[in-house]
Amino acid sequence: MAGGNIAHMSPRQKMINLMYIVLTAMLALNVSSDVLNGFNQVHEGLHRTNLNMSAKNDIQFRYLGELYEKNPAKAAVWYEKGVELHDRTSALYLAIDSLKTDIARKADGPEGDYNSIVNLDDLEAASVTMLNPTTMRGRRLREKVEAYRDFVTPLIGDSVKQKAVLEMLSTEVSPVPGTVVPLEWETKMFDNMPAVAAVTLLTKLQNDIRQAESEAFSNLITNVDIGDVRVNELNAYVIPNSNMIMRGGKYSASIVLAAIDTTQRPTIFVNGSKLNNNRGVYEFVAGSVGNHEYSGYIEVMKGDGTVDKHPFKAAYTVMEPMATISPTMMNVLYAGIDNPISISVPGVPMSSIQATMTNGSLTRNGDSWIAHAGQVGTEAVISVTANIQGSSQTVGSMTFRVRKLPDPTPYLQLKDAQGNPVQYKGFPKRISKADLMAAPGLGAAIDDDILNVTYTVLSFSTIFYDSMGNAIPEVSDGASFSARQKEQFRRLKPGQTFFISEVKAKGPDGITRSISPMQVALN
Repeated sequence: MAGGNIAHMSPRQKMINLMYIVLTAMLALNVSSDVLNGFNQVHEGLHRTNLNMSAKNDIQFRYLGELYEKNPAKAAVWYEKGVELHDRTSALYLAIDSLKTDIARKADGPEGDYNSIVNLDDLEAASVTMLNPTTMRGRRLREKVEAYRDFVTPLIGDSVKQKAVLEMLSTEVSPVPGTVVPLEWETKMFDNMPAVAAVTLLTKLQNDIRQAESEAFSNLITNVDIGDVRVNELNAYVIPNSNMIMRGGKYSASIVLAAIDTTQRPTIFVNGSKLNNNRGVYEFVAGSVGNHEYSGYIEVMKGDGTVDKHPFKAAYTVMEPMATISPTMMNVLYAGIDNPISISVPGVPMSSIQATMTNGSLTRNGDSWIAHAGQVGTEAVISVTANIQGSSQTVGSMTFRVRKLPDPTPYLQLKDAQGNPVQYKGFPKRISKADLMAAPGLGAAIDDDILNVTYTVLSFSTIFYDSMGNAIPEVSDGASFSARQKEQFRRLKPGQTFFISEVKAKGPDGITRSISPMQVALN
């Protein structure tokens, strides 16, 4: 280029210099025709692949529809997902096609065709179409791709294939090699990009979307049969709710073919009659007591249209209604106290059991019962009913004798060396004078490991003997020792004894009774 001061250049020289500068800029921006043609060839290959992939996916979608038509109960949920997958993929695919057409028309005019772009090196068509801040078509495309990626990934069962789809449809923000400033996905894709390259990238994106759709369809088709069990032997089974039935109760059993598809029920015949329900449940009301049998067969339609029969046989036992009544205290009920009673009926929950009682009252206490007996010397009968198969049945009864509470045993309430309460019930055991002086008074109770009943002592007397052998009686202060009795205790010498007699005690039955005396001996 000619040098010198520009002010002294001729108009012709200035024109030559300007043309050179423009030519240099064009050469700097120009992309090799070989590279552009290479993009064109890649685009053609991807376009053919997309057509083949679309055809394959359509076949998978139709096959999923056929599975749904044959067995709606099994395939419905997967077919519905397949319809949504097909619709969303087609919508995104066509949206990208529209963008490719607009880029081609921006580069070549209204008649532009993205399959045969003339101005391959047009650097404005993609940017103007996709990065216009008003239309923001590039940003909207990115958002659609992200939404589709989040939708399709969960439909792919294989974690390795899921990861591959996530990478294919990634829109992660990252810097261009050689720079440090992160660029948006749409900027990296379309900024200053030749028209043919932009169209090729969009075609590649369509290919990735079709690939993701194919993986999802494969997984949906697999899921239709994933719950099926393949077997090489079929057997008939009878599954009763129980082999033991009470007379008047209902027998219930399921007759099934092992590993059978629950959406395709076989035909069942019992004792020559066809079962009148498609659930395989055989029910009847049990009659006579004893062991019984029944038999039949299951008809199964084979793939060639022929029928295969599988015989079965089962047995059941009918028993009389029964109840178990276990008195905690033998078969005797004591008047005036709580008598624990245990009542149960085999095979019947506690909530379905009711019980009544004569000569007294019977109340439920959780899973047990409390009997309150009435008149002494009169029998009490406990009768049990149970709700079986919706009807109330009498299942048993038991008769109890009602007795008066036995007399209690008097005792002195003492404490051992560790401070624990102990009962002193008289000679031949001996106690210290200190223990006697610490005792507050006299108690009475029944504690024979069967009953545990405490009585209230109303009064008692103590009998002491002087040196002449004369008896000195002293009267208590209710259940407590009187002052005069305690004074006699202080006069006792080691080894001496005295008697506690005329003991009056009242039990929980309200009866006041005289109980046996006790002899107290000192160490």
